[in-house]
Order: sequence, then C-alpha cells, then structure tokens
Amino acid sequence: MPANKIKTSASHTFDEPTGLIYNHVTPLGITRITEQDGFIVSILVMDEGEPSHHIAGTATQLAIKQLDEYFEGKRLSFDLPLKPEGTTFQQLVWQQLQAIPYGKCITYLHQARLMNSPLAIRAIAAANGKNKLWIVVPCHRVIGSSGKLTGYAGGLWRKKWLLEHEARIIGSGQISLGL
Repeated sequence: MPANKIKTSASHTFDEPTGLIYNHVTPLGITRITEQDGFIVSILVMDEGEPSHHIAGTATQLAIKQLDEYFEGKRLSFDLPLKPEGTTFQQLVWQQLQAIPYGKCITYLHQARLMNSPLAIRAIAAANGKNKLWIVVPCHRVIGSSGKLTGYAGGLWRKKWLLEHEARIIGSGQISLGL
C-alpha cells in the first residue's frame, strides 16, 4: 500500500511516516510531529492543517515544549529522542547538520568538506532535502555558495524566517556564515 503524502509547501511533498501524529501551531504554520515507539521521527511544517486536540505522546510533549522555547528565543539547541528514517549516508549528513551552531550558516560546499566529501555536494544537498526533522536537525542553516538561500522543502520564506529569527535572538541582526 503506498504511503500517504504530506504537503509541506506548494512544491514539496513527503511520504508521511507512520506513528502518533500531533499537529501543533507555530509561527511558521501547523507543525506536524510524528512519534514512533517513544522517538520523534518527523517534524514538518505544513501550509494547511488543523491543530490537534488530543493528548500527545511523551516524546511529542517534549518536542512541543522545546519547539515553543525555540520560537520564544529561549532555546538554542534541542535534546529530543530522535529516530530519523533514512539511508546510512543521509544519517551521516543529518548528524553533521546538528553540529552547525545556532545562528550560524554554512554552505553546501563547506558541509561537503566537513564530511570529507568535497565532490558530493549534490548528494549532500539531496540528503538535506530528505530531512524530516525540520528545525531540530537544522538544514535551514545551509545556504548556497553565493550566500543565497536555496533548497528548503518548507519554502524559502520559512528558511529566511528561521535564519532571521536566530540572528535576532543571538543579537547579531544578520545571518552569520560559520565557515
């Protein structure tokens, strides 16, 4: 049976993971959190949807609390039980994303160099695009070599919002390259 699709922006869809689903309202839209066996497997922001009114699972409650703190400017990193679903290569790319400091950006080329794979820029960018743990695994902190915002499945306006939010919180007022 084919997986259900979740639409995150006008041009992007993801296969919807199975598990306990909870929709939470954030400044970016309805954030769909999926919990499976006590782990968060997906955090995606959608253009459409209704907030949930049922009791969330324990890991989801923790994710909601930490996301709210992030949006309030009170949290710079996340400590959640995550279980990202992807290939071994994708998992390595996503682990590297988590090392990018709050309020900093790197380029796709820099990310490839950090992974000792300077020729794998496209594969790394594609893996970033498959990340289903938005904000928590901060693929929004990776930008094009020209300094332009590129490639965010939630829409470039959300990527820009997240980067500007982080810059405001750390007091720099501008996006900072962490090269």
